[in-house]
Amino acid sequence: FPIFRLQKLKEAFIGKYEESPLFYACAPGRVNLIGEHIDYCGYAVLPMAIEQNILAAVSVNNSQTIQLANTNPKYKDFSVSASELTIDRENPQWHYYFLCGVKGVQDQLSLSSLPGIRCLVDGTIPASSGLSSSSALVCCAGLVTMESNQKAISKILLAETCAKCERYIGTEGGGMDQSISFLAEEGTAKLIEFNPLRATDVKLPDGAVFVIANSCVEMNKAASSHFNIRVVECRIATKILAKTRGLEWSGLQKLGVLQIELGLSLDKMLDVVEKVFHPEPYSREEICKLLEITTEQLCNNILSANTQHVTHFKLYQRARHVYSEAARVLQFKAVCDSSPDGAVLQLGNLMNQSHASCRDLYECSCLELDQLVDICLQAGAVGSRLTGAGWGGCTVSMVPIERIDSFLRTVKEKYYMPDARRAALVKHSLFVTRPGGGAAIFTEE
Repeated sequence: FPIFRLQKLKEAFIGKYEESPLFYACAPGRVNLIGEHIDYCGYAVLPMAIEQNILAAVSVNNSQTIQLANTNPKYKDFSVSASELTIDRENPQWHYYFLCGVKGVQDQLSLSSLPGIRCLVDGTIPASSGLSSSSALVCCAGLVTMESNQKAISKILLAETCAKCERYIGTEGGGMDQSISFLAEEGTAKLIEFNPLRATDVKLPDGAVFVIANSCVEMNKAASSHFNIRVVECRIATKILAKTRGLEWSGLQKLGVLQIELGLSLDKMLDVVEKVFHPEPYSREEICKLLEITTEQLCNNILSANTQHVTHFKLYQRARHVYSEAARVLQFKAVCDSSPDGAVLQLGNLMNQSHASCRDLYECSCLELDQLVDICLQAGAVGSRLTGAGWGGCTVSMVPIERIDSFLRTVKEKYYMPDARRAALVKHSLFVTRPGGGAAIFTEE
């Protein structure tokens, strides 16, 4: 860990609170190599942790007050009584993500009361960039809560707890971000599977590196409904597919669970999608008619709080993306495992197919991301795609090692330099990344 960063954080902590920190907690961001928007459908994903992380210095006292501060002056100080934790969904501020982690671990461990803590947070993950800065903050807060209460729980349970507790702020994610933050190991990507949660090493091929490039378009998942609309569209698609196949559909929420129930391959699921859905958007009335429910039942039982306004749903496109993307993840892992000749090109092709599906079927890209992907491919990447939720944020590109210098130069010249705002951000927006380690607690010894 960069010792100068710890030292700087310690000095800032002492300057702010006039005491030394008792311990530090750290949780990394992540880049998802392939498998976008499918974790919440029950499918495996393939991320790796990155070096950028959230680091917190913490002291514990008996004031029963949680005091939070951030080294970035953009994020205001916050203090709250530990017995009155409320999270405002309408106003997704940085400190509410922290409180999600506190509340999640408190509930998981059935802690009746919490000690007071003083905490100074320092983050190196660019915010709203699709590299999981908010989930890393939640995970870091979960670790802080565990440690300040002198408890110990497994990384798997911590990951599952932190995945659930982001729902307090209204994001219905699937658990990839929290899982990789806790289960990552240096030098390897991970296939993360759910129900039960498990992580398998995936050795990335020699001869290529991954480069992250930030489009400089910010996207805050909790502040808009794009993300939850996709979750709901997949839920409705699951229910209609289940009903047409004669299954008890009301309890089914995920396309992945439906596949298991039907006992079909991913290819066969794509055939079912082709047979059942039309490509035109479905109105509320059509959905209610197909499921034989009232509009009120649709609103109360299927839509989420911030999707009540939606009138049309693209079921064919969303289901098609999920089943084809789930297959690409398994193909990606198979290529990494068998490392055939031409592995780098095969993986690049899968990444390119993934981006096309995110852009055309899931519609979670944006003009700048598409432009950046095109520039990365022209600059010598064998594969390039949006990573994270999309609608802004970053791309990840796979670049043969011998092309890396010219790749970075070209992307800088073509995407960042022509725009003054991007040019000012380029230093933190374009970087080679390697698989980093997972979340940790440490003292200064």
